Amino acid sequence: MGKKGKIIAVSNLKGGVGKTMTAASLGFGLARQGKKALCVDLDPQHSLTVSFGVAEPNKLTASVATVLNALINDDEYDTTTELIRHAEGVDLLPANSTLAGMELALVQIIGRETILRQYLDNARADYDYIILDCSPSMDLLTVNALAAADSVIIPVTPKFLDAKGMELLLRSIAQLRRQINPSLIIEGILLTMADKRSVHSREVISLVENAYGGNIKIFGEHIPRSVRAAECSAQGVSIFARDPNGKVAAAYQSLVGEVLANA
Repeated sequence: MGKKGKIIAVSNLKGGVGKTMTAASLGFGLARQGKKALCVDLDPQHSLTVSFGVAEPNKLTASVATVLNALINDDEYDTTTELIRHAEGVDLLPANSTLAGMELALVQIIGRETILRQYLDNARADYDYIILDCSPSMDLLTVNALAAADSVIIPVTPKFLDAKGMELLLRSIAQLRRQINPSLIIEGILLTMADKRSVHSREVISLVENAYGGNIKIFGEHIPRSVRAAECSAQGVSIFARDPNGKVAAAYQSLVGEVLANA
C-alpha cells in the first residue's frame, strides 16, 4: 500500500442488505486494529451519518455535498472542517439531504465520474483506509465512489431475489473497470443477515458460493442477523462497543482481519 491509504467502496444496488452497518463496522474495526480510518457517507438517506451519532444531519453546516460543490466550482475548501471525529477513533465525512441535489449538479460537468476521486486522492495521505458507503443505486454518486475506489465489498443477504440482483452490480462494475477505473477489484462478497437455521438461507448461500465462489472471493465469516446490530446504529456506537462479545461483533472482526490480510 505504501504511503497511500486504501479506498474500499461498500456497494449493492439493493437496499436493506446491511451495507451501512458493514461500512461503519469496517471503519470501527480497522480503528480498533490501530489503523487510521475515514468513512464517507455517499447516500442521500445519510444512514451512515446517523449511525455515527449525528441526530439531525440536516442541521450540519458542512458535508460531503460541500466538498463536491467546491470541487465542481473550483473553490478552495478546508479538508478538515467537514469531518466529524467519532469517540471510537474514526473520522466521518457526513451526508445530509443536500446530497440529493448533487446528481443534477454532476451530470452537467465534464469529468463528472471522477469528481470525488480528486478529494480522495488528497485524503489518502492522511489515512490507512477510506470506506465509502454507497447509495443503493448506480447513480453518479455510486459511479464516483467506484471510480475512486481500489476495491469494492458487496454485502448480500441470503435471499434469492437479492442474490439475483447482484448480477446487475457485477455487470456495472465490469463496465466501469473497462471505461473508468481499470484497477478496481472486487474485495469480496459478504453474506449478511444470515440465518443458518433457515433452509432457504442455506440454499441461497450455497447458490451464491457455487455461482461466484470460483471467480470472486466470498468472505469466510457470514454476518448473522441480530437485533443488537440495529440497536447500535440507533445509539450512534459501533457493534464492538454495543455488544463486544456477540456473534455480529466477532463476524465483523473476522471481516476486518480478512481485509487487513488482503492489503
